[in-house]
Amino acid sequence: MKKIEVSSKVLRRRLIIAISIALIVLAAVSATIVMISKGEPLGGAAPLHRYGFLWNEKVFSLLQSNKRLSVAKPTPSNAKEPRVNGMVGIESPLDLKSYRVYVAQGEKHLTLMLPEFHALPKVGYTTDFRCIEGWSEETQFAGARFSEFMEAYKLGKKEDGSYYEYVGLETPDGKYYVSLDMESMLHPQTVLAYEMNEHALSLKNGAPLRLIIPI
Repeated sequence: MKKIEVSSKVLRRRLIIAISIALIVLAAVSATIVMISKGEPLGGAAPLHRYGFLWNEKVFSLLQSNKRLSVAKPTPSNAKEPRVNGMVGIESPLDLKSYRVYVAQGEKHLTLMLPEFHALPKVGYTTDFRCIEGWSEETQFAGARFSEFMEAYKLGKKEDGSYYEYVGLETPDGKYYVSLDMESMLHPQTVLAYEMNEHALSLKNGAPLRLIIPI
């Protein structure tokens, strides 16, 4: 093995560089912690989280169009039982006969029965159901377009006619909730589904009503 001699001057320089880099990294980490814990919240989130989310949203909006349609697939046999993708938020027992959907938009509050969703124009399609758990399955969905639901009950728009930025949804027991951008909610394949594989939703698949956004 070849012996390499390094002078004390070179070692000193390397040590100074290493310490300088460590101090810069430490300062950056400390500043990040301060921004997360001390900054004024923006839209309910720490500034660093909010700016990171907005940056991520802009990047992916350039890479993917929110106006495309999900790829159509052959309709599976109606005898095929849809795979279950989790039980979070539906542990509490449900009385489907008295089920209500509560809607709140500013001072406007609505209580809707399930037949009111079935009365809206029914749309259906078959595509890949992609679960966050990492699996996918060809599944048929049918229900009411969310955009037509909003239009029917004059929801989603401010007094000046512009849309709100987000829509929030929550399960009856409040154990599962989500906020989604309005552009995704207005997509023609975003539906409040009450049917999967040509059968009414089962409890383990989200009965009596579940939001589906295939894109």
